[in-house]
Amino acid sequence: MRALEITTQDALTGPVLEVLGALDYDTAPELRDLIAAVPLRPGQRLVIDLAGLEFCDSSGLTALIVARNHAHAARADIALAAVPDHTLRLMNTTGLDRIFPLLPDREAATRP
Repeated sequence: MRALEITTQDALTGPVLEVLGALDYDTAPELRDLIAAVPLRPGQRLVIDLAGLEFCDSSGLTALIVARNHAHAARADIALAAVPDHTLRLMNTTGLDRIFPLLPDREAATRP
């Protein structure tokens, strides 16, 4: 499993974070810190692209909740794109699939 790598890009709808590798107890603080520094304006959408996510544990899910709280505090939206099956199972089990918009890919998530 590769180490966590996060890239940030801008789309018409707002910032896009691409998360690659493992999002776990050791790496989740990196995502939480980056999210806190992402500027959001009301009406924008923060997209977290998880297509390259290889592993996610409860700490990773907590980091995603932090991202949701950050977006809502800025009166912005959030969407998760390309959630892998292993993470989707966790989200279904915990009920997080009901609080996050889950979109099939980055293109769908960044469509105005």
